[in-house]
Amino acid sequence: MSDVRVIVAGAGGRMGKTLVKAIAEAKGVVLAGAIDAPTSPLIGRDSGEMSGIGANGIPVMGDLGALAQKADGVIDFTIPAASVALAERTAAAGLFHVIGTTGFSVADEQAIAAAAQTVAIVKSGNMSLGVNLLAALAKRVAATLDEEFDIEILEMHHNKKIDAPSGTALLLGEAAARGRGIDLAARSERGRDGHTGARTPGDIGFASLRGGTVVGEHWAIFAGPAERIELVHKAEDRMIFARGAVKAAVWARGRPAGLYSMMDVLGLKDF
Repeated sequence: MSDVRVIVAGAGGRMGKTLVKAIAEAKGVVLAGAIDAPTSPLIGRDSGEMSGIGANGIPVMGDLGALAQKADGVIDFTIPAASVALAERTAAAGLFHVIGTTGFSVADEQAIAAAAQTVAIVKSGNMSLGVNLLAALAKRVAATLDEEFDIEILEMHHNKKIDAPSGTALLLGEAAARGRGIDLAARSERGRDGHTGARTPGDIGFASLRGGTVVGEHWAIFAGPAERIELVHKAEDRMIFARGAVKAAVWARGRPAGLYSMMDVLGLKDF
């Protein structure tokens, strides 16, 4: 089978550069193009040089345009507005779309779901194998323990991260909520300040820390009477997310239209 041809969106960002490097190192995948915002000062730069792997002859472009004809799909770690707009473009072009962007609104989620009626979209708050295994474990633990065990999700990221809770924290919270058979939107506590009163039994709490250059650290805490279970994941390099996204791209090629997650890619959906 031929190599999977992938376009990297947000090629000038931290994750974009990491993706270009990950694709160069992976087998069965080739870089078909690199795009960034039309106003980016990086337009025209060689994507390989920017990523520290040496010139690859693929310049950063300001639009999907004709690149779509030379690709099978797109990997996208950008911002919500860009990902939503790109989902419409990839759907029209018949390209699969791997989305690692976080911070979507309800309307954004609906727009992406609509695009997934036409093409395969793999969307996840975190693309790493470890985090998705952690989410599967959180679901199982939440299903096993009753409401005597309070669930708290704690996360810490670098000081440049713009959304909170992180997409990974929400991924863990959603997994725990599925395990408990509850609606996370209706049963989550996102902020505590002042005289809040006692904790509401059954709610899932979130706390976010920001500082330094932390790549990403997450805790799913199950606190019961006289004992506590903590599931922890600490990311040391963004390459783990890039490798997961590349794995998702290989998996997505040829899939029927639909909205998938890394749980589907890794076979953890029914864990």
